[in-house]
Amino acid sequence: MPELPEVEVSRMGISPHLIGQTIQTLTFRTPKLRWDIPLELKQLEGQDIRNISRRAKYLLIETDAGTAIVHLGMSGSLRVLDADFPSAKHDHVDLKLANGKVLRYNDPRRFGAWLFSPIGESHALLENIGPEPLTEDFSSVYIAERAKTKRVAVKQFIMDNKVVVGVGNIYANEALFSARIHPQRPANKVTSKEWDLLVTEIKQVLATAIKLGGTTLKDFAQADGKPGYFAQELLVYGKAGEPCPECGEALQEQKIGQRNTFFCEECQK
Repeated sequence: MPELPEVEVSRMGISPHLIGQTIQTLTFRTPKLRWDIPLELKQLEGQDIRNISRRAKYLLIETDAGTAIVHLGMSGSLRVLDADFPSAKHDHVDLKLANGKVLRYNDPRRFGAWLFSPIGESHALLENIGPEPLTEDFSSVYIAERAKTKRVAVKQFIMDNKVVVGVGNIYANEALFSARIHPQRPANKVTSKEWDLLVTEIKQVLATAIKLGGTTLKDFAQADGKPGYFAQELLVYGKAGEPCPECGEALQEQKIGQRNTFFCEECQK
């Protein structure tokens, strides 16, 4: 599933082609993805795209008439193509621009979303979620305060969107390894000094992943069709049984919160 870096890379890839352009038509080849596609999105036709931003894993295509909210789901991707480029089997949404280009949404599993938010209103999906991890609002002081009474495993805690958005499974594994914190440790047993290090590592691993274009595992590719290269930098994710890059002991794998978790019993305490 595309995580925050992959979504941010998609935003960066499509923005230069869309910002300032006029939406000519919106075409929906299916009435439903994860949820029904609202016909209110048609209100964006004839509107100029003012900005493309991101909140958590949602892309926001902003106009004066409202905002299209796009989620890539498990297998969604966006491409900017010539408008006459033939559509493929899983191309479900076309946002055609007046300049002859089209933003095309492909989603084989149809678990993504295209939603609408009227101007000046916040969508329910974007309410009551935590700060962005790459902003100053996400600090060790903030998260240590939130963790005081939480006995849940620290890995589940940092993946909770109500605590901080966008720290997906891959990056939680990597950050916890770099901070030498066992993923099963209760969140309220992490010290202030350890939170300092973990917050730094979360920011670092996400920033590096964005710089390298995301992590290509199964479905993700950048908006230009090229793969992301952060997978080459992974230290523990998907490497169960391989030697720890620090101590040489075999890396372990187990389920935590229904997610595959990779760690070193020697290095992470």
